[in-house]
Amino acid sequence: MERRTTFDGLWLPAVLLLPQLLITAIFFYWPTFKAIWYSFIRQDAFGIQTTFVGFENYTDLFSDPNYRETIWTTVVFSFWVTVLALAVGLLLAALADRQIRGSKAYTTLLVWPYAIAPAIAGVVWLLMFHPQIGLIGRALNNAGFAWDFKLRDGQALFVVIIAAAWNQVAYNFLFFLAGLQAIPNAVLEAASIDGAGPIRRFWTIVLPLLKPMFFFLLVVNIVYALFDTFGVIDALTKGGPGNSTQTMIYRAYLDGRVNLNLGLAGAQSVILMIIVITLTALQFRVLEKRVASE
Repeated sequence: MERRTTFDGLWLPAVLLLPQLLITAIFFYWPTFKAIWYSFIRQDAFGIQTTFVGFENYTDLFSDPNYRETIWTTVVFSFWVTVLALAVGLLLAALADRQIRGSKAYTTLLVWPYAIAPAIAGVVWLLMFHPQIGLIGRALNNAGFAWDFKLRDGQALFVVIIAAAWNQVAYNFLFFLAGLQAIPNAVLEAASIDGAGPIRRFWTIVLPLLKPMFFFLLVVNIVYALFDTFGVIDALTKGGPGNSTQTMIYRAYLDGRVNLNLGLAGAQSVILMIIVITLTALQFRVLEKRVASE
């Protein structure tokens, strides 16, 4: 028989819920409403006079070729970070799931990079790929390859993609490893008896069973690439050279924090919020269909 907790009045549930409601209101709803409000106004250089401009901040953004370039850079950056982080995480999880000596030690070592803050990860890769003092950067220049990611657009984008993906691999590895260990061995053994090799078992059994987790991680990695990679970009390139590594979140920071244009920064924050809400709604819709079909 199921036991349920009941309350005689409303004051105790209200007191228990109040701290969480206050935290949500102060740190989520209030900044959200402020960002939406700022996206419809424009301030003077001193922040004294405020003018309501409607959707002019949005039209100014999308008519700016630099912002359209920033959107394309964000798409390319997010795509490669997501693909690399998911592929490497799945590969490492498949290797760690095998019955080998010291697998627990390997698993622990592979999880450690997730504890590193994105800004610190950026500094680590900066020290490795710096053209003068970096171990890899100096080796490339000594080998005759003209390496200087601070001056060359393609090299800069390559470095920030590698650094951001490396910082997210451990997160994907944990979820993929849990998903692989949840697959019954009897299913794989039956497929092996029927003559299916390791690659065929992986494509026909393992991947379909990991599909819900894969889609969940896909959304999480896209959101990570949109927001949490700010520290990596700031530590490595600061959006340069030029605007080659300037993503949407970094452009919002430059307009709002550096240039003090709160209207444009607010509009960019709302655009990013709409993207995240769309991805989250899509995730719940797909997973809901998956659960209902099962």
